[in-house]
Amino acid sequence: MDVREIKEILKLLEEQSITEFELEQEGVKLRICRQAASNHAAPPPPEPTPARVVPARPVPVAAAPAASGPAPVPSAVEAAENETVVKSPIVGTFYRSPDPNAPAFVSVGDRVKVGQVLCIIEAMKLMNEIEAETAGEVLRVHPENGQPVQYGDPLFTIRTGA
Repeated sequence: MDVREIKEILKLLEEQSITEFELEQEGVKLRICRQAASNHAAPPPPEPTPARVVPARPVPVAAAPAASGPAPVPSAVEAAENETVVKSPIVGTFYRSPDPNAPAFVSVGDRVKVGQVLCIIEAMKLMNEIEAETAGEVLRVHPENGQPVQYGDPLFTIRTGA
C-alpha cells in the first residue's frame, strides 16, 4: 500500500462522512478514526429553578460517626483487583459471532490471548472486531447478542493472570 492509495482512501472516507475505517492488507493494518463533525450547536444550559423556602423546625438528631472521606460512587460494573472490564470503544450493535450460524468468538470460561477477537460491533454498516487487550479467562459477557451498545459500555469481564 502506498501513499497515493492511502490518500484515495482518506478522500473517500471524507466524502462519505465515515468516522472509523480499518483495513488489513498484505500484513499492513490501517485504522482511521476521527470525530464526526456536528452541525448542531450545544443546547443552552437549563434555567435554574428557584429554591423553595421551608420554615425550619427542630428535629432531634443522633450523633453519627465521622466519615473518613467521601463515599465511593458505585460504577455500573465493578471489577475486582485481578479483573479487567473490556468496554465498547464505539457506539453500535454487539455481535458475539461473525454470522448468525457461526459459534461465538468467546464464551464464559474460555481463555483468551492478547489480540484475540472477542466480538464484533457493527457501526454504520462497518464490522469492527474488538480484540482482547489482556490475556485471561472470560468471566462474563455483558450485552446480549444483537444488543445496541454505547461508548464505554461493558462488553466482557476477564480475569487476568489466571
